[in-house]
Amino acid sequence: MRELVRYPSAVAGLCILAFLVALSVYAVVAIPYGEAIRLWSGGEALWARNPRHARPEWMGWLWGGRLPRTLVVRSTEVPAQERDLGGGVRQLEFALPFDYPYRRFPPELAVFLRADYREQAPQVELGWRTPDGSQVHLANLSPRRQDVYRVSADGDLRRALGGAPEVVLFSRPGQPGEATPGRYALEVRAYLFEPGSTVQVELVVYGEVHGLAGTDHLRRDLTLPLLWGTPIALAFGLLAAVGSSLSTLLIAAVGAWYGGWVDGLIQRITEVNLILPALPILILIGTLYSRSLWVILGAVVLLGVFGGGIKTYRALFLQVRESPYVEAARAYGVGNLRMVVVYLVPRAVPVLLPQFVTLIPGFVFLEATLALLGLGDPVLPTWGKVIEDAYRAGALYVGHTYWVLQPAAMLVLSGLAFTLLGFALDRVFNPRLREL
Repeated sequence: MRELVRYPSAVAGLCILAFLVALSVYAVVAIPYGEAIRLWSGGEALWARNPRHARPEWMGWLWGGRLPRTLVVRSTEVPAQERDLGGGVRQLEFALPFDYPYRRFPPELAVFLRADYREQAPQVELGWRTPDGSQVHLANLSPRRQDVYRVSADGDLRRALGGAPEVVLFSRPGQPGEATPGRYALEVRAYLFEPGSTVQVELVVYGEVHGLAGTDHLRRDLTLPLLWGTPIALAFGLLAAVGSSLSTLLIAAVGAWYGGWVDGLIQRITEVNLILPALPILILIGTLYSRSLWVILGAVVLLGVFGGGIKTYRALFLQVRESPYVEAARAYGVGNLRMVVVYLVPRAVPVLLPQFVTLIPGFVFLEATLALLGLGDPVLPTWGKVIEDAYRAGALYVGHTYWVLQPAAMLVLSGLAFTLLGFALDRVFNPRLREL
């Protein structure tokens, strides 16, 4: 470690790696695995109150705070007036006021309704009050127990207003070019026909920015896959590198020690495996068998067992086998298994460790590549899955660059960390490189 910290590249790699590990721990603790799966694959209903295609908050800061944020107003937070109209009918009136300080129009408006009743649904009238006191009738509804009224998607209201509701409702008459800041309100009048029935209303004025990473086309918060993609990527890369490197090392040591037909068989299998196209095989597995990340991981390890590293390690072990300390161990009767594990394998650590570290980002990028090809695990929130969704939605062509750049930056950051550390380890374990 003292040798390692002498290299600035190693220090930088260790700092980045420490950040990624801390991010992984936070993701696992803050959002348990089951909850992450539920949120990511649960559908748009779980994210209904998030804006669609919202930029990250930091992009709003670059705009000087001029990009609107999502505003939520609930009926449980305001007083209501109730009147008995006779015949078992009650009238409930309340307003949901809010201050809108932005000059840009909101992308969407939605009203979420929750009605508690036994048989007869309540009737709800929705109105809109602007800062100058003008009132606009929006809709008459008979909501279900859980219902959503998308103001922006109401075709009748659009025709009545002569334009997009989210634009007309926030415009000053004669000045349609920008939103008018001020105090707006959603006015609600509900008629209840059963004793004990209630209506709760929630107004959502969607913004253009949301969270640390923005949202996608399904309103999902991209902070989730950016966080959880870190432990998944590190686990996939680490397990694949450990499985393929250690197995390759042991097989090469066995072949070099025993020689003869054992070594010949290992070399022929390695040569056949080297000409097999690994990526098409993984594509076939993902298409015809399973897209589970752990199935793909097992296939990656199996394909990497008889990799090109066997040739490198075999050449090293053939030299070590002729060393005096090996001859001495053989003279006092050391068994074959002990000879391989204790006397041969440790000599390969100076070669193994740097190669092992530099292998990890390759496997991380392999997982992202499979996801980009549509063969990633459909239930796991990974960086590659985010890039695939962005590609299919044409994010780069409609200006949603954040959707692609953020997971790509995490991939580059992880690759950079292991590459810097691996090169420094190579200099530490290979003295000839220190002079370069």
